Amino acid sequence: MSVRATGRKKGKILAVNISSTKGSQKKNVERAHIVEEFGIKDDAHAGQWHRQVSLLAHESIQKIKDLGLDVGYGDFAENLTTQGLDLVHLPVGARLKIGPSVILEVTQIGKECHTRCAIYYQAGTCVMPTEGIFARVLSGGPVQVGDSIEVIKNR
Repeated sequence: MSVRATGRKKGKILAVNISSTKGSQKKNVERAHIVEEFGIKDDAHAGQWHRQVSLLAHESIQKIKDLGLDVGYGDFAENLTTQGLDLVHLPVGARLKIGPSVILEVTQIGKECHTRCAIYYQAGTCVMPTEGIFARVLSGGPVQVGDSIEVIKNR
């Protein structure tokens, strides 16, 4: 199903999350700077690779909350928590514009979990491996809670 079919081409940023070490939950810092071809400044996952920024929808996090878990933004190690944009149905190659200048290109949908996280052991499932998306930074700039995020190219 394409983004066009779902009609959800625009949303907003609910959290901007970073961590200083890999393998840990991220903390909402409200605003950050996204660096071209690198990722979010001061985030452990930034670097010269195809998964520079990770995104997860509030709607995906809500699925885990509905199972009775007390989870929040950043608990899935996502950099950007969004609302109102159907991330899971974006194709690889789609481009997203955030705020006035940031452009991301989707490079991967989901990821393989080599080790089960605490959320998986509590709920028997986790949404990041199937509903999280990853992107590289084509154009950097500031990002903050409340910024718009929209699909500008759907492959």
